[in-house]
Amino acid sequence: MADNLIQNDMNAPAWLGGDVPYKASYGKLMMWFFLITDTLTFSAFLTAYGFSRFKYQDIWPVPEDVFTHFPFLHGEHPLLFVALMTFILIMSSVTMVLAVNYGHKKEKNKVILWLSLTIIGGIMFLSSQAWEWGHFIHGDSGGIQLKNTEVVHVYNSNNRSSIYEIMNVDSHDGHHHFEVEEFIEKFSADQDLGIRLADRTFLNHSESLVLLEEKGNAILLGANLKNNEYGQSLFADYFFFITGFHGFHVFSGVVLLIILLINTIKGTYEKRGHYEMVEKIGLYWHFVDLVWVFVFTFFYLV
Repeated sequence: MADNLIQNDMNAPAWLGGDVPYKASYGKLMMWFFLITDTLTFSAFLTAYGFSRFKYQDIWPVPEDVFTHFPFLHGEHPLLFVALMTFILIMSSVTMVLAVNYGHKKEKNKVILWLSLTIIGGIMFLSSQAWEWGHFIHGDSGGIQLKNTEVVHVYNSNNRSSIYEIMNVDSHDGHHHFEVEEFIEKFSADQDLGIRLADRTFLNHSESLVLLEEKGNAILLGANLKNNEYGQSLFADYFFFITGFHGFHVFSGVVLLIILLINTIKGTYEKRGHYEMVEKIGLYWHFVDLVWVFVFTFFYLV
């Protein structure tokens, strides 16, 4: 009797719902395995960023002071452009959901429409990121590096002042290099100018002048992997690496989506009798969008 019950349990279906979750194709399983390993990679990068920020929390640049510009608009718009980038990527995830939905229904024309819109969203995001990188590399107002590697900035009545304006040059007119001594000469002539330290403490003009004369080391214009006018050099390193690594994922996703669109137009998936490939690439695209939400939160907001 007991043997019969055990035998019946062994033959019973593992899942009694409408779908069979264990009946996943090889391609789907491999995509999930890839996404899990990629999740661990991004988690490691963001964890390293968190440790570095915690270690240098008193002098770490504030993102809303760094990412303040919006294309074709004057004035400061803190994080507005990054918010727009996030919105574009999230909306591309919505269009991808619709492409997968109509793939299940085998409605070829609608799959083509929503895949095309997803590709446009991805290209818009990459273009926005390229602009943001360009602005970050070119720099904004410049900074002064002290001998202890701390980066300080020039302020006038709590408003950030541009070193380019103080030196009477156009920031867009070629590459500039200023020596600390010639900057101090210009700085000393304007009594309204002061210095804000990395910990956001303000010094008056006379205190600032003493600081620059005793500890001024270099004028930083723009950001790269070695110098960063916005503050701690690690901030620029993480910015380039983490957003660049994510951007590479978005670029790869756009390439895959273009191949997917071409195959859909050619009728490849109709001949196969299913649009599973659309679903698999959709998983990857949703993952890329989800990772950006974490990058946006940890890097720009926290």
